[in-house]
Amino acid sequence: MKNKNQMKKLAYYLFFVIGFVFINGCGNETTINDDEAASVISNYLEEKPEYKTADFIFGEMKFRQIKDQEELNKYKALEKSGFISMSLKEQKKVFLSKDSTLVYLITLTEKSAPFVLKQRNDKAQVKTIFYVMDNDKPVNFVKTNESSAKVTVTLVKMETDFYPFDDAQGSNSEFITKTFKLKYKKDKGWVVTGEN
Repeated sequence: MKNKNQMKKLAYYLFFVIGFVFINGCGNETTINDDEAASVISNYLEEKPEYKTADFIFGEMKFRQIKDQEELNKYKALEKSGFISMSLKEQKKVFLSKDSTLVYLITLTEKSAPFVLKQRNDKAQVKTIFYVMDNDKPVNFVKTNESSAKVTVTLVKMETDFYPFDDAQGSNSEFITKTFKLKYKKDKGWVVTGEN
């Protein structure tokens, strides 16, 4: 009788301990806080950067020395930074004008490769802005259930050397806010599964 009661108590005790360990173990695996959520998103943005693009025209290009000075200066700034090379093919005076026509052959250099997404004969799609995590701004974090969460973060604008060629430069904001969906996966931990 005594052994039966002891066995019962031991069985209850073991059941309680195993249940407690299982519940705590599962709980710890799926817990996440603001800092961890920000870290998951930061890693995601390293693999899949957030950026804006614009079309960049190159090849044989004609400029008026006075009339197109602003546009010509944008190309010369890129040349000075080593992203393009420019060779003057022709220069001639415009009839009955103080202006001159300049014909340049403009080519992309190897340094521009990380910013070029697509390229055709005389046009390339280039990255003009990168959006990166603002670590000084708080993370808006909502856990929707044990294994999923929504996290809104602030991404600040970082201009590339190709930014002057972006037609939509006049943005009213130096940052964007973006919401990411996070899900807990047993083999990987917390991962980004979507964006809003």
